[in-house]
Amino acid sequence: MTDVVKRAVRALVTCVALQLAAPAAAQEAAGDWVGRLQPAPDTRVAVVVHIERDEAGMLSGTMALPLQAVQGLPLAGIAVETGSLTFTVPAIGVTWRGQWNAGARAWKGEWIEAGQRLPLSLGAVPAAATLPADWQLPSDDAIAAVIAARNAPRAGQGIVVGVLGPGGRRIVAGGSGTSAAVDGNTLFEIGSISKVFTGLILGDMVGKGEVSLDDPAAKYLPEGHTMPERGGRQITLGDLATHRSGLPRMADDMRPIAHPDGPFADYTEARLLALLDRYRLPRDPGSQWEYSNLGGGLLGYLLGRAAGSDFATLLRERITGPLGMSDTMVALSPSHAARLVPALDAYMQPANPWDFAVLAGAGGIRSSAADMLTFAAAVLDPTSPIAPAVRTALAVRVPGEAPEVDQALGWGVARPAPGRELWAHGGQTGGFRAQLALEPAKGRAVIVLANSAAEPSAPDLAMHVLIGSPVLPTPPVPPAPPPPVQRQGIPGAPALPIYPETPLRSSGR
Repeated sequence: MTDVVKRAVRALVTCVALQLAAPAAAQEAAGDWVGRLQPAPDTRVAVVVHIERDEAGMLSGTMALPLQAVQGLPLAGIAVETGSLTFTVPAIGVTWRGQWNAGARAWKGEWIEAGQRLPLSLGAVPAAATLPADWQLPSDDAIAAVIAARNAPRAGQGIVVGVLGPGGRRIVAGGSGTSAAVDGNTLFEIGSISKVFTGLILGDMVGKGEVSLDDPAAKYLPEGHTMPERGGRQITLGDLATHRSGLPRMADDMRPIAHPDGPFADYTEARLLALLDRYRLPRDPGSQWEYSNLGGGLLGYLLGRAAGSDFATLLRERITGPLGMSDTMVALSPSHAARLVPALDAYMQPANPWDFAVLAGAGGIRSSAADMLTFAAAVLDPTSPIAPAVRTALAVRVPGEAPEVDQALGWGVARPAPGRELWAHGGQTGGFRAQLALEPAKGRAVIVLANSAAEPSAPDLAMHVLIGSPVLPTPPVPPAPPPPVQRQGIPGAPALPIYPETPLRSSGR
């Protein structure tokens, strides 16, 4: 991975960047550019473009999709004219067109593929960010101002920020949540933060000798069913918890992410087992990191079987019950359902809650900011009921999605600066965003919960509060696109929604 790509990935993963510093000439295309493409609600694709100009003035370049392990895709047809930039990527059938935006110091444009148009702005790859060495957790008023700015263009969005530090815990909320004001007891879907809980359940069971990280996953399947293997290597429970199983991000027979009820609701145990019986791995288990909702959900299912129980019961008995987290669960009682804030999609239109069915361990948990602060405090407390499971989960470290990120059991372990370590995970569902981040050395933690899929969302707010990284600009809400159809697109990403041919939108994010 080149230094440029490493810097770009670092900026995107740690939310410390996109301080877009333009090249010396405002409309000079030559340089290194980075952006984030969102082809589906729970998918963000880092895009890094390198363009150079030779002595004769001719432009050439390449594109990388580093988190998909795709690099060196040649660009063709690079053209710069009166503040516009256009190029194609023949290898993946993509055209990109953009206009220079002096105010944003970036190329505002669109990724165009077989009629689909997705916003993709490209800004200069930032230098390594310097974080404030003496950063203090912001005051409630300062956090409230950040929340208000993020909510301003998004009618109906509610955001709750929970802060834990040496001085105790605080909760700051803003926005209507489409109805009543949100607060620390409002329930949100926390999406893939659920994988942290799944990893801790695994750590607890390992510590008690009930399972081993090296146990083949097939050991806990119902009789008559098999797990895919490759290269003489079986998928282990540890592989599932660290996204190194070789299983894909999503099962190939799931509904599209853009489905009103999400992709998981009708995914039964029978369908999961049938998939495992037939699936062929593209690489050996343990050989490469690739984020997998399928693997995370499968792990929760298998741990339930190993314990003669189910994921929701394990969650209650081993984590939320001992910690007194009465508002954290998979299935909501009627009284809890009344406190689940209404969901909104990326266009601020009503969205449905997501049911993860048999794959609840991947993203099926709902919680409140108050409960998540209780959880964070327990994670940081070496004497808490879950402390042994936390130690087991964080003792495992394998290479993660970027050079500065390790993968533990469920947790991502990021190093935003030399000598600093964060434990973190985000969550995205069809109408919710969440980010949990802890800095154990300073005894600090932040949880951010929002009830819309609009981006930017929770990660940059959480990192700003925790470590002082910048807050990204909040763009206007884009117009909703026509209903999608599906096709396979970006290498390593899920099927992309393809929209009927529409005029270029200059307001794309």
